[in-house]
Amino acid sequence: MASGRLIKLVVFELLEFAAFSIPTLVIVEQFATAYQSSRNRAEKTHYWLIVSCSIAYVASVSLLIWVPIKVLLYKKHHLAKRIKGWRPVMMMCVVLTTLPSFSFSIAVTEVQKNINGSINNLPDTLPDLPVSLVLTSLIVVDIIEQLRTYPLRGRQKSDEDRRIHAATLQQVTTVTRDGRQNEGSPATPQPAPRTPASLAPAATTQGPAPRLMGPQELSFQPGILRAMSRRDVRAEIFAWSFVVWADTIEMVRVAGHHAVYKSAWLFPVYLFSFISLLRMVLTPQNPLLNSLGIVLQDLPFIFVRLGLVIDLGTITPVLGLCKNILVTLSYIYFNYLTKFRVFSTFELSSF
Repeated sequence: MASGRLIKLVVFELLEFAAFSIPTLVIVEQFATAYQSSRNRAEKTHYWLIVSCSIAYVASVSLLIWVPIKVLLYKKHHLAKRIKGWRPVMMMCVVLTTLPSFSFSIAVTEVQKNINGSINNLPDTLPDLPVSLVLTSLIVVDIIEQLRTYPLRGRQKSDEDRRIHAATLQQVTTVTRDGRQNEGSPATPQPAPRTPASLAPAATTQGPAPRLMGPQELSFQPGILRAMSRRDVRAEIFAWSFVVWADTIEMVRVAGHHAVYKSAWLFPVYLFSFISLLRMVLTPQNPLLNSLGIVLQDLPFIFVRLGLVIDLGTITPVLGLCKNILVTLSYIYFNYLTKFRVFSTFELSSF
């Protein structure tokens, strides 16, 4: 009977391959349908030619790139351990699946414009299924890549349990150490404690900067509230994965608005949406993730959303624009401006 580890590996690999291949096939089929509408509807030659090309593309990149890299990462564990800071699977999905999908989504709108002859005859909105399928596939791959290091069965210890366990170990270690010291040297004289006044100058001149202390977290006794306050890392991966992708999802959704895809704004919206996805190639623990999130997503989205609001009105939520501005300004202020003397909160007065 197959072990749980093998079943987990097979299920994860099948889901990732489906997320890698299905979006391209669906969106290219939509393009083939739109292109066939501009030709003789009775003849399906162009339709099947485009569909067969999409199948050949998916098969070739799967056999030449996807499968060899997957086998290499699975067989060569020392090589996989050297890959730090970025995820090859996400890189393949973003470059080989998302880029062609976004390109054919733009091509679908251009073909529809040629069919109708006028942008006024286009539908009010574009179908949401292809774009949602692409982003959902990326989110699925992101979640799977984060879940690989966690077991799917068994209860994961929460942060509160770890803090209690660490505090208990620290207390036991301290009591044991004190007991051994008292047994070894019971008559050892203790030095006189320093007064706070004698420590004040040294703490003022040589001590480290004050440490910011956050609010104290609540702790509940066993019961309903304790059960509701449980936190599991595996469940938080699902929640935060959708939160991290929310801004890009909203931006791509705007591309389906008739005022956007009927104008030239369609190209920058898709372009900067794809650029924002490049940051997801990095691992969630990568120190560069925050800065690249500002450079690749929030900062470009400020100009795109501001231009959309000025030119086409509030078709994109103003809340998204406020989020991009506040995140960018707060990152610059707290990471760089607070190093200057004028913005230093803990700078001691010289008077």
